[in-house]
Amino acid sequence: MRTKVAFTSAGIRCAGYLYLPAGSAPVPCVVLCHGFSGTMDRLFDYGERFAAEGFAALVFDYRSFGESDGEPRQVPDIPGQLVDVRSAVAFVRGHERVDPARVLLWGNSLGGAHVVTVAADDPSIAAVVAQIPFNGFPKKVEGRSTGETLRALGAILWDTLRGKLGLRPYYIPMVGRPGELAVTATAEAEHHIRTLTGGGKTLWRNSIAPRGLLQMMRYRPAEAAARLACPLLVCAAAEDHETPLESTRALAESAPRGELRVYPGTHFTFYTDPSFRDQVVADQIDFYRRASATV
Repeated sequence: MRTKVAFTSAGIRCAGYLYLPAGSAPVPCVVLCHGFSGTMDRLFDYGERFAAEGFAALVFDYRSFGESDGEPRQVPDIPGQLVDVRSAVAFVRGHERVDPARVLLWGNSLGGAHVVTVAADDPSIAAVVAQIPFNGFPKKVEGRSTGETLRALGAILWDTLRGKLGLRPYYIPMVGRPGELAVTATAEAEHHIRTLTGGGKTLWRNSIAPRGLLQMMRYRPAEAAARLACPLLVCAAAEDHETPLESTRALAESAPRGELRVYPGTHFTFYTDPSFRDQVVADQIDFYRRASATV
């Protein structure tokens, strides 16, 4: 059963969907958190899969994205998103079908960093899955020249300044072709856009305020991982250029109870290959069951 829900986060309405398994008894609940420019519709499949295995699951949009409120739009604010995750946890803990002692966090890409950070300060979280998580930028972005890097930095600083002055954001594409000003500029741009949209109608927009990238330069989820009391499963891709294996490995190794699973493929294989996702989600469900049983 899927129900449209909403909760308040620091005065802002966040929209989401709550998936519930059959029955009436309280069950563990997975709170799912999307990535840098993502929207919750790309997580519906995960919500359905977890509910089919007896878990409740909440997917939601961060403030200023998708169906949630918040102005200006398409602004990825890390402190605000962390508040949104904490508010989502508080919302499910108050639901009659959720066992408040068995709330589980799941995050993809930047969301993977968020769930580690939130759980580090919440010892009641039962377990965390970080899928292709952000743990700092690579030293060099593959295929991007020095000139293109400087151009991107200029856009980040210009948008940051506009934000401080209360002006409309300076938007750039999230995904573009090589040489274009975009957060990710690759020869596979069109394929990546189809991946992020699911090939049809979607909440996702190929437009982003790049000021959030400046916040990400100072974001240190591995420091939070070192304080985690609960088990952490990091799911990584062997050929990931967006969140490289060496950085995701460091995140898993920082956690006292960290596990790392490496799968063949790239960052985008997690989005595009249903059989691949079957294996990944099966591993995540097994991990959650083991963690929930010890609570």
